[in-house]
Amino acid sequence: MKKNNLDIFMQEYIPQINDCLDEMLSSLNAETKLKDAMQYSVDAGGKRLRPLMTLAIIKANNHKITKEFIRAAACLELIHTYSLIHDDLPEMDNDDLRRGKPTNHKVFGQAMAVLAGDALLTFAFQKLSELNLSNNIKVKLITALSTAAGPEGMVNGQVGDIQGEKEKYNLDQLVKVHQGKTGALIRYACYAGAVLGEATEKQQTSLVEFGEMFGLAFQIYDDILDVIGSEEKLGKKVHKDAVEMKNTYPGILGLDGAIQHLQRLISSMKEQLAILVDEHFNIELLSEFLNYFDLEKEIK
Repeated sequence: MKKNNLDIFMQEYIPQINDCLDEMLSSLNAETKLKDAMQYSVDAGGKRLRPLMTLAIIKANNHKITKEFIRAAACLELIHTYSLIHDDLPEMDNDDLRRGKPTNHKVFGQAMAVLAGDALLTFAFQKLSELNLSNNIKVKLITALSTAAGPEGMVNGQVGDIQGEKEKYNLDQLVKVHQGKTGALIRYACYAGAVLGEATEKQQTSLVEFGEMFGLAFQIYDDILDVIGSEEKLGKKVHKDAVEMKNTYPGILGLDGAIQHLQRLISSMKEQLAILVDEHFNIELLSEFLNYFDLEKEIK
């Protein structure tokens, strides 16, 4: 089977992202158990989707992907990993498995898992501030990432998710939750790529809009897979959302309605890609990210 451009891109840059993460963590002057807990979740696998999106946008705008750009993208993965550690805690989603492995708190205990997450969050900003980039770019990235990860972004969405366990949301309320919980970091990934790749103002607007919609589609797809997927393929328990009475897209729209909503978002993302073409942006790599939402491969 012939590989597409994104497959080739991932083969080249996922190892570089992983090496960069390992290099960052190995330089830490910290207690061994804390470093081990941080490394455990960083090394647990994952698609590295967010840093890959940043790097793909840089490359699409005809910029060389430097080591500093890879470090900048890897900082986002540190924050994403912290969010997963905390999401899995008993106080939140109470998951025993993540990517087919025991979750961090199951291996290191709850207290160490909390601290490992805290450490990854703050360490990400430390490493971002140390990048050999202009102060103007670093301030833009730090400001945008702290907003995306904090009480106006991901954390706010997580609060909405927890509060939703006690009430039934309508579609607009659920979308608002996931614009923060899932969408904020993906939106930032596209923004960071635009900044580092020196995108024009119009290109940046469309790229951020694309990231916004991709984040929502990502969550809808995840909700659908919780209904139709298998633990073996997903590496985590399935059907948890229904058991725990969580607000989900299939729960509000029905499974067919959720799939249709996902398809509408994919169509809207394609419209943004068409705008980018008009703005002389090479969409070849970015368009292939839409292949992520392939339900057929999950039910075969």
